[in-house]
Amino acid sequence: MENNQIIAALENIKDPDLDITLKELGAIDKVLIDKDSVKIYLKLVQPIYWVAQPINELCIKELRKLSSDAKFEIIISEVEGKTQNRPVLPGVKNIVAVGSGKGGVGKSAVASNIAAALSLKGAKVGILDADVYGPSQPTMFGIGQARLEAVRTDDGKTYAKPRDKYGIKVASMGNIMERDDAAIVRGPMLAGYFNMLHEQVWWGNLDFLIFDLPPGTGDIQLTLCQRIPLSGAVIVTTPQEIALADVRRSIKMFEKVNVDVLGIVENMSYFIPPDAPDKRYEIFGSGGGKKTAEEYNTDLLAEVPLTMEMRDANDGGMPVVLKSFDSPSAQAIVGATNKLIKKLRHKNYLESQREEIKISL
Repeated sequence: MENNQIIAALENIKDPDLDITLKELGAIDKVLIDKDSVKIYLKLVQPIYWVAQPINELCIKELRKLSSDAKFEIIISEVEGKTQNRPVLPGVKNIVAVGSGKGGVGKSAVASNIAAALSLKGAKVGILDADVYGPSQPTMFGIGQARLEAVRTDDGKTYAKPRDKYGIKVASMGNIMERDDAAIVRGPMLAGYFNMLHEQVWWGNLDFLIFDLPPGTGDIQLTLCQRIPLSGAVIVTTPQEIALADVRRSIKMFEKVNVDVLGIVENMSYFIPPDAPDKRYEIFGSGGGKKTAEEYNTDLLAEVPLTMEMRDANDGGMPVVLKSFDSPSAQAIVGATNKLIKKLRHKNYLESQREEIKISL
């Protein structure tokens, strides 16, 4: 086998998320042949955890047409991004805000489970709980109200260290403030707490930081979205009209600060009785999330059912994706996360293309 034969066998394979060939992506980095052993190095748009295995299988299938007994090894790495050059959170590749126009729709539950679904693929994940008036992540991750520990970096600076639970880094307003202090926090003090979360917490290198926004669309949310370099936003709602009206305001808010809305998660879409798992009751109506997604040309990422497993997991300190992976609510959020990754990879690809155009000019 020659290098050109191997490259020819692989170049028409398509990235399943981007629907673009490896040749068009410039993904075939190098080929090393040593007798009957062949190593192929690919560079793909990040995040690669979801696409590495499918592309590996496609490559091996094509390479087997060249040789049935040679040893093929596919080494996949990520195209280097530009995050290290930004002043805020330079070690974080993707920052995704999870927001809602109003409280009580399960925003924090969805955020914690998206973080868990990301971590199951092997990604390095953190979750930042900025909901000062009702921090939920300490409960949902079972870390309580313990204060964050201090850590000193190599350059001599001191930062707060996120708590680590289930391999996910967690930092919350609930680990900075006293339980009963939230109601009296105002203006400059509130801004100071928010700045502490993203400027004085040592997140290190992460593939994803999930940013659990406070509910609403006021000045606090606008300021946070302007200060944090978001990759995009996910909006959580319930099906009824009163919640959907707030979703529309959330979308307008993100548009105002030039943040892409990656999709809508409709939570509590229907109820599944634990003693009758084949039945479903649409307590809060139906179809609202889909209608709103179509209205604003975004995706409905999932319709997450209201289940006992979800409630037990939220109260019990372990996201349902980790505690009851096969449950309907967990599978809905895993599906939403997979769709989210596809949209992020497409966005990252387009941004890399724009960067190349700037360089070439």
